[in-house]
Amino acid sequence: MIMKTTEADTRIRVAHDLAVSVAGALREDLEQQERVTLVLSGGSTPKPFMQALSRMELPWSRVDITLADERWVPTDHEDSNDRFVRTHMLINAAAEARFQPLVNDEATPEAGAEEVGQRLAALTWPASVVVLGMGGDGHTASLFPDSEQLADGLESEAMVIAAHAPSVGQPRISLTRERLMRSRRRYLHLNGGDKKAVLARAMSGSDCLELPIRAFLDAPLALYWAP
Repeated sequence: MIMKTTEADTRIRVAHDLAVSVAGALREDLEQQERVTLVLSGGSTPKPFMQALSRMELPWSRVDITLADERWVPTDHEDSNDRFVRTHMLINAAAEARFQPLVNDEATPEAGAEEVGQRLAALTWPASVVVLGMGGDGHTASLFPDSEQLADGLESEAMVIAAHAPSVGQPRISLTRERLMRSRRRYLHLNGGDKKAVLARAMSGSDCLELPIRAFLDAPLALYWAP
């Protein structure tokens, strides 16, 4: 009897393949240096990837994990990427990894950005791996096409920026393009035909303000996509 592969099965397989690739990259760099930096993205897509990666055998105590962006909400908030990473990534073997959050006790990301940037600057750069996602509007990290801070996020040499956009309810903090590109390997993890169509449109044009993901297509970017 031939078992039909479901969409969910395919997404889990792709997530596992990505985890294997990321784990291999981290191992490779850990053979050459004492610590490595792994930058992850939030959202629903990375859940099976993080869970698979968390079970990979690595010297996790030498791995620093941080985020590409974050909502400026308490870390126990249901929308917090911090909470998501602690729930789905900092478990199993990866519980020994060291996590560096993008939030602090300041009331706004503008007030908190300097301290966050100082903490992130102490990590090992270039990052070994950056794993990006992409929204249906072509945003990645918190670089939104309708954000007044988009140009700054794409052009600034700062570590992080505060970001606001009418399309999202909460204020954000985001690594800049410059910092995300300061990495040895970048992966783009997507699910769904709609995301595939957006990426195809991004690849056929050049206006990064229209589709911010375009700003990351001029350098090697490994795509892991599932229907």
